[in-house]
Amino acid sequence: MDVKGIQGSINFDGDWVTITKSQAGAAATATRFRAADVTGTRFKSATTFFNGYLQFNVPGSLVDQEGRRNRRPTAADRHRLSFRKSANAEASQLLAAVEQARG
Repeated sequence: MDVKGIQGSINFDGDWVTITKSQAGAAATATRFRAADVTGTRFKSATTFFNGYLQFNVPGSLVDQEGRRNRRPTAADRHRLSFRKSANAEASQLLAAVEQARG
């Protein structure tokens, strides 16, 4: 199961979640963790004007600081990916599959 995001993608094979990010001028970096290690998730669906995001909380991840103005995870967080409105359905299906695998 794959979700194409902005400057990256998320892949879930039933056990492992792999988030691959590529930034301009840099090599792609991949972060891989087991679905069983996920302690929490955050999902915000995209709209016409704003991108959505999917964030996984795992031991050692950057947890979003409360009180930030827009309350969105930072781009430096390796355990989250932003996506466009066209990927809302795929992102919610991937989230449901990860939540079920956590279970």
